[in-house]
Amino acid sequence: MSTQLHETYGERGSRHLVLIGSYAQSLINFRGDLIRDLIRAGFRVTTMSPDATAKQVDLLQSFGASHRHYRVTRSGLSMREDLATYLDLRRQLRSLRPSVVLAYTIKPVIWGGMAVAGCCDCRFFAMITGLGFTFHGESWKRKLLRGVVSRLYRRSLSQASSVLFLNRQNRDLFVERGLVAEGRTRVIPGSGVNTDVFAQRPLPGGRPSFLMLARLLGEKGIREYAAAAARLKADYPDVEFRLAGPTDPSPDGIPKAELERWVTAGAIRYLGALEDVREALIDCHVYVLPSYHEGMPRTVLEAMSTGRPIITTNVPGCCETVVDRRNGHLVPAGDEIALADAMRWCIENSDSLAAMGVASRQIVEQRFCVRQVNSMVLSCLDDVEARS
Repeated sequence: MSTQLHETYGERGSRHLVLIGSYAQSLINFRGDLIRDLIRAGFRVTTMSPDATAKQVDLLQSFGASHRHYRVTRSGLSMREDLATYLDLRRQLRSLRPSVVLAYTIKPVIWGGMAVAGCCDCRFFAMITGLGFTFHGESWKRKLLRGVVSRLYRRSLSQASSVLFLNRQNRDLFVERGLVAEGRTRVIPGSGVNTDVFAQRPLPGGRPSFLMLARLLGEKGIREYAAAAARLKADYPDVEFRLAGPTDPSPDGIPKAELERWVTAGAIRYLGALEDVREALIDCHVYVLPSYHEGMPRTVLEAMSTGRPIITTNVPGCCETVVDRRNGHLVPAGDEIALADAMRWCIENSDSLAAMGVASRQIVEQRFCVRQVNSMVLSCLDDVEARS
């Protein structure tokens, strides 16, 4: 079916769902299974993101969805740019006339919710995938930004039929701040992981190697990872500490010069931005994510599904993925010494890593399989529809 015919049919259908994200690649990598399950459940799906390439649009269409671009500046608050985002979403949603809008990440949730209120009679669902930069730290700038974002969230979420959170702590914070009523919330275990796509694989041979996958942001714990790697390189020069992920223009982004210093010093091997992370996961022994805050870290779930031990931080979202010393280690956020100690343990106890990787896979199968998670999302959509 052509894009034009698909879109027109969707506009007139009683179960037309618009899925709004911030990145086209995120729709593909993190919501591809959800898109297919929504279509199998009888929804006609239109995805929306800024700056999608022709290849990305083709992939989304291969899932059975049509795609539309919308205007957004992903980082920072600009009254002019954010007003343009709101107006663009309102115009396009008025044209699409969906029965359901599902938005995830901060700006799609805020401006998508407001656009729904301003243009169409449909049900709005928000997925809070993490608290983000504004809800952490106590500088005056962050406090000011937090106040603004909280007011915007409160207004947008007042339109929501249901708000989905990836961990209970984030849900509780939104409820405590009065951003959403608890009765309209639901907690789901992340976005899930496709255990067939991320198949369990044996650990590679040779010395233990470590991998971190993340956007190059300070609050992902990248500086702690680089510092821990530098500490360990002196004692274990043949151990590799790999890093992959795209640069980020936000104020918390890691400058290119800083990354180059780590690479030149030999602490880090930088793999660049990867479209498909599976080979990198298969090639490593231990996956590391020393993040300061997460909703539910998808890369950790993908590493667990591949059968890899995990080192991550004892913060909401991350701590739900690890049973300490069973499938990995939990360390305090921002503590490069504790992180180095956990990585050292893995090097010196490499005979324990295979069993820990098997435990990771078992935990994913029990709690984080994408089919289970998508079933929860569909149940939420159907529950609200049945009550309306």
